[in-house]
Amino acid sequence: MAHTNTVAVVDYGMGNLRSVSQAVQHVAQGSGVEVIVTSRAEEVMKAGRVVLPGQGAIADCMRELADSGMLPAVLHAAANKPLFGVCVGMQMLLTHSQEGQPGDGDAGTAGLNLIPGEVLKFDLAGRTQPDGSRFKVPQMGWNQVDQATAKGAAPHPVWDGVPDGAYFYFVHSFYAQPSDARHTAGFADYGARFTAALARDNIFATQFHPEKSADHGLALYRNFLHWNP
Repeated sequence: MAHTNTVAVVDYGMGNLRSVSQAVQHVAQGSGVEVIVTSRAEEVMKAGRVVLPGQGAIADCMRELADSGMLPAVLHAAANKPLFGVCVGMQMLLTHSQEGQPGDGDAGTAGLNLIPGEVLKFDLAGRTQPDGSRFKVPQMGWNQVDQATAKGAAPHPVWDGVPDGAYFYFVHSFYAQPSDARHTAGFADYGARFTAALARDNIFATQFHPEKSADHGLALYRNFLHWNP
């Protein structure tokens, strides 16, 4: 039986678990929602909502997700309940990433293919920012996010109360490029416009770290707790 008032933060050995779980627990206070950090697939299966964090190399994240036994539970969540992917946890949702293990040539890494698309590396060598400084990869720091909306539609419900153009904290060398533009829920600009947030059905995901993004980041987690896709 599903525990609809439980949010499971997936522990598969590769996430920024402490800060993510503390942020989600903070916004859940007094709401009747219980937040658990778990490495047990059965608890993810029973949870009403799931947060999938990720950091480091995507190949390592994909391997650990499979080796931990959590992959089937995450796929079940992606098909059946609200799922929030964070940073590499967002990139893993796509079909394929250019990022591979050192020495594997250009094979890259297969993703979960829950949202069709590619994960590409920033190609900013030799390019300069408006202030004359060179672009650095990874992008590390605060950047504005513009909420993407279909013509005539409202922004995604997880943006509720967050101003368009709000700043969020990024640390990444690769970015998502979904095959269908309708799956982009937010854009940022770093040398060019790139997808900073993804959404499809019951999935919402961000390249930036809400847990490191002060009040606006906490607002996203709070909205996720009450989002009924």
